[in-house]
Amino acid sequence: MTRLHKTFAVLALSGVALAGCSSKSGAPTELAPSKMTMIGVNSYLWRAAVDTLSFAPLLQADSNGGVIITDWYASPQSPGERVKLTVSILDQDLRADALRVAASRQVNQSGNWVDKPVSAATVQKLEDIILTRARDLRRATVSG
Repeated sequence: MTRLHKTFAVLALSGVALAGCSSKSGAPTELAPSKMTMIGVNSYLWRAAVDTLSFAPLLQADSNGGVIITDWYASPQSPGERVKLTVSILDQDLRADALRVAASRQVNQSGNWVDKPVSAATVQKLEDIILTRARDLRRATVSG
């Protein structure tokens, strides 16, 4: 079993374990903790990042170091353009500054891939998607 498969197996088991932690006594009275340390980084941010990047093939996923790197991905709608993403989770707390996304973009010009800039708005949107998903996962832990 490869390291990547082991990482996903641990994540899947963590998800099952967290899903079984619900209260049957009615409405929750407090939020789930924002600091999760079963892995090296915040587990909500980790799971949200893995979910969000699931469209692209993964090159590396290190839950202890908090780094996810995708391989180049070309959308079927734009086969002449591809992107590569790196997500770094920098803290054990669920905070906006605990997440950093870096993106590389290339465009095919006459058979050669040429580096092109990625707009800051695109990177910010991806960070927002991951943060929103992480907060949703945290809320689901309490109400699920």
